[in-house]
Amino acid sequence: MNTRQAKGAAGEQLAADYLQRQGLKLIERNFRVRGGEIDLICRDGASTVFVEVRRRSRSDYGGAAASITAAKRARLILAARHWLLRHGERPCRFDCVLIEGAEGAEKIEWLRDAFSAD
Repeated sequence: MNTRQAKGAAGEQLAADYLQRQGLKLIERNFRVRGGEIDLICRDGASTVFVEVRRRSRSDYGGAAASITAAKRARLILAARHWLLRHGERPCRFDCVLIEGAEGAEKIEWLRDAFSAD
């Protein structure tokens, strides 16, 4: 694992821990299909929550939120549709966890229902 991958994995772990403290149940990590990937899949009551984690140490170029482009959202939606076909349709939403700042001094922002599949 290279440095970038290690930082990404650490960010996903930070996000998973945060969401679990908020009451969500982690059910899968790094679900991949051709054309898309979902960082975390959680359960929030009866809903499935597809979570994109973005980590940025600096806010240049708009920070973590700005890096979730329309193309990225389309890849997330594609992967979510595949997951739902395999595991059964149920209410779902797309959340984002944004992590900004230097390691050890991160600020975490959870955007519930950040975008829709429509």
